[in-house]
Amino acid sequence: MVKITDVAKRAGVSASTVSYALSGKRPISEETRLRVEAAIRELGYRPHAGARALASSKSNVLALVVPLRAGMHVPVVMQFAVSVVTTARKHDHDVLLLTQEEGDEGLRRVADTALVDALIVMDVQLDDPRLPLLRSLERPSVMIGFPSDAAGLTCIDLDFRAAGEVCVDHLARLGHRVVALVGSPPEVYVRRTAFAQRVVQGFTAAADRSGLASTVHPCETGPGAARRVAERLLREQPALTGVVVHNEPVLEPLIDAFEQLGLRVPGDLSVTAICPDELAESVRVPVTSVALPSAEVGERAVELLMRRLGGDDVPEATLLPPRLTERASTAPRDA
Repeated sequence: MVKITDVAKRAGVSASTVSYALSGKRPISEETRLRVEAAIRELGYRPHAGARALASSKSNVLALVVPLRAGMHVPVVMQFAVSVVTTARKHDHDVLLLTQEEGDEGLRRVADTALVDALIVMDVQLDDPRLPLLRSLERPSVMIGFPSDAAGLTCIDLDFRAAGEVCVDHLARLGHRVVALVGSPPEVYVRRTAFAQRVVQGFTAAADRSGLASTVHPCETGPGAARRVAERLLREQPALTGVVVHNEPVLEPLIDAFEQLGLRVPGDLSVTAICPDELAESVRVPVTSVALPSAEVGERAVELLMRRLGGDDVPEATLLPPRLTERASTAPRDA
């Protein structure tokens, strides 16, 4: 690895002179500065983060607050994280991960130092306790998710309310009159996590608009939980013919449970989901689904931050419209 002493030797100056050229702390002649810059280019020298921070008053680091709490599906969370990290590197930025458990303290700790230039915050709640802090910070932030009051904040996400509506509207067009939402684990609703609440709102509104009978069922993860929910649905809604699933880990176990209970998908029961395309395509009966655009959301969140760091105005709200892909799990209801 090329060191600052290697640059100094190539340029014919001292290491401290190279440091001054990088940091601007002391004046050096134009001729010397040009020799140092040429040596840096020839050797491919990359200053460490501390030197870059001295030179530009920036750390070239973004903080990403990731939800590692009960009820969150870690593979999907990591899709967002990978997208953020990959896009940040394209802008010569690294990413510091903060776990959700650090809360306000973690945000304050990095924001009050030169550790990061900006923040991306996930696992947004409708009444998120971090909002006052985020509004008061001098460093820009982007939230992946929408709280109830998003004024003064920069937020981006899939339009989860519209996603819930699209799934129900699809079932209604196929003639289904009794539908159910198998949703996130109960603790996600207890925390009033924004994306889960928005799906319920959209599902319920669309069902009411089309005159459908509907119910919402939070579901723990795992095959046992899927079986219990399937049994409860058939016991409480014997006329059920359409299901929307917003809980990635139970999608395939739920379809298996329904078929073990005597319902064929899609012959007797049509199933839609809000989930990544790769999951919907991999199920034994490929599932009609609204794609979860984690890669696009992560990329655009970073792009919004880069624009803010550059002094540009950005929209406060960026809602990605849902995209439904029809697959083998839905069919018209038999008359």
